[in-house]
Amino acid sequence: MTGPPPYFDLIREMKNPYAYRLAMVDYARQHGIKAAARVFQTTVPTVRKWLSRYQQHGPSGLIEQSRAPHRQPRQTPPQIEQRVVALRRQLPTFGARRLIGEFDLPLGHSALERIWRAHGLMKKRRKKYQRKQDLAAVKSSWRLFQQISADTKDLVDIPRYWPQAHRLRLPWVQYTAREVRSGLQFLAYASRRSAGASAAFAHRIQMHLERCGIELKHLIWQTDNGSEFIGELQPDGSRSGFPSALGDSSHVRIPPAAHTYQSDVETVHRLIEDEFFDLETFHSRSDFLAKAALYQLYFNLARPNSHKQGLSPWQIIHHLEPCRPLRLCLLAPVFLDHQLDPQGGYLVPRHPYKAARMVVGPSDSMGTRRRSRTVLACRRSLRRNQRRT
Repeated sequence: MTGPPPYFDLIREMKNPYAYRLAMVDYARQHGIKAAARVFQTTVPTVRKWLSRYQQHGPSGLIEQSRAPHRQPRQTPPQIEQRVVALRRQLPTFGARRLIGEFDLPLGHSALERIWRAHGLMKKRRKKYQRKQDLAAVKSSWRLFQQISADTKDLVDIPRYWPQAHRLRLPWVQYTAREVRSGLQFLAYASRRSAGASAAFAHRIQMHLERCGIELKHLIWQTDNGSEFIGELQPDGSRSGFPSALGDSSHVRIPPAAHTYQSDVETVHRLIEDEFFDLETFHSRSDFLAKAALYQLYFNLARPNSHKQGLSPWQIIHHLEPCRPLRLCLLAPVFLDHQLDPQGGYLVPRHPYKAARMVVGPSDSMGTRRRSRTVLACRRSLRRNQRRT
């Protein structure tokens, strides 16, 4: 009869050696300590230790106990421990190494973290999506048209769109503006980034909002520090281009590399790529513009937003301010290149669909008719919904 494998080899591989020790103790009680040591291939002191613990504490004595020393001769003095606890509460975002460097604390970062952990001050860092949810809760208390976030999106790196853009001379840059509280978005397209296109984009949206009764003096536009949004500094201290096109509205720029400030519009860029550019096939420039307009209508009127209680932008606007007209959501996308005046200014037609017809060539007449019928059908559907509400 061969006994079990050596005791210490088995113990190292076991996650819970309780059952094995219990069997060894039972064998020692029946056949003696030396016999148990031979059968379980361990030492007599080991069997005696676990048998003694079992006799003193019962089955719980066979559970592994901590091997930490009972006294710590190099333990952090109480006054230093109190100081690092107070510093942690005062500066909760400072890490252990930074706090030690800033305040010349006479202990290592492991000891510092051990003290914080003992006082319940080591909180798990919230992940990006959790912090985004916290920020969404703050923005849900804002009023409508308190802030619009604007940005541009490069379309040259989208595999499905790239060959179509080359073949049909489609735009390479998307201009996006999104109202933060409701998520309402406005789109436009251009062949490249430029101060003139940005100014035309902002001016067109400002005119539309003013016609819909929005008080522009209470509106803030937020952008990054791209050259298309900065404008040129004038002798009187003002800036031309995009800032000038905002009129009575304010313009704020995010700190450099602080991309999370633009999370609202950046999220829309990802959604548009997934739901529009990665799915659609275009036959002409007018077909592209028509489909972009339909996607924007879908996004503003019907698409539920999981981060806004499953409501669409129009549902949020109608709930908060029922007096707002539906046409607030109906500003269709345009090609900004065709809104620019050759002399350097910009022309914005009152009716956005006229701009789409300007860029249609002779070969696009069928696409124009398809677009027109689609737009008319959307208008009829929207009028019916407006009468019902």
